[in-house]
Amino acid sequence: MGEKPSIVAEEKSASGSQTLLRGLDILEAVAAGAVDLPALSAALGTTRSTTHRLAAALVERRYLNFVPREGYSLGPKLLELGFRAQQSVTVTRVARPHLERLSAICEDTIHLGVLDGDWTLYLDKIPGRRRIEVSSRVGERQPVWSTGLGKALILDLDEERWRGFFQVGEARGAHHDRDLATWLGRMRSYAADGIAFDEEENEPEVRCIAAPIRGASGAIVAALSVSSTVQYLDDERVPRLAGEIRATAEAISRALGWA
Repeated sequence: MGEKPSIVAEEKSASGSQTLLRGLDILEAVAAGAVDLPALSAALGTTRSTTHRLAAALVERRYLNFVPREGYSLGPKLLELGFRAQQSVTVTRVARPHLERLSAICEDTIHLGVLDGDWTLYLDKIPGRRRIEVSSRVGERQPVWSTGLGKALILDLDEERWRGFFQVGEARGAHHDRDLATWLGRMRSYAADGIAFDEEENEPEVRCIAAPIRGASGAIVAALSVSSTVQYLDDERVPRLAGEIRATAEAISRALGWA
């Protein structure tokens, strides 16, 4: 007799969990294009009466809208929750643990940055553990055209926009002459590969590998980079490290809602 209340409670809990999951299935089905009861019932594998009961509860709580002869659509409550979730997820906070893991692997200087008008803005930095430190600081702005971060941030833009960025700012001490045609050629290659490089263009003897970070919409919202002197970022090491950087950028992107 003493076990019966526990069994009943477990059954209620299981039933409640199943109802919750079915409610979430309805939201996903509507998001996928199901607008009426037959379509929702087919997607859930439930009877029309059960589907109607669940959908009605979601309409009542504003997770769904219902218009006669038009059917169901996602409701305003989802917009409210989505906005709150977006506000609570900052790129810096989400990216930090991923950057720390990358830092443990590579031991080089790591930057996180965003596009701030026509400039690259550094949001975060994890110093490297090499004998020579890369000179940069959080809150600093650098030219887009000369930095790996900057190039990664504009990979999706067209060449007209690229040309505009090339005219803004001066590098600390570029190793190469500033040549638009050469730079555009590199940008085309970077855009095709989804990863960008700084070949001593921003600072002498310093190389950089950078990858874009995407948000839920698929747009580039930030970028991360690994920087070190040419002594540590030699031609043999770069391809292997580029794979780690790309994987880290993709992991951060997924955490921000990109699929």
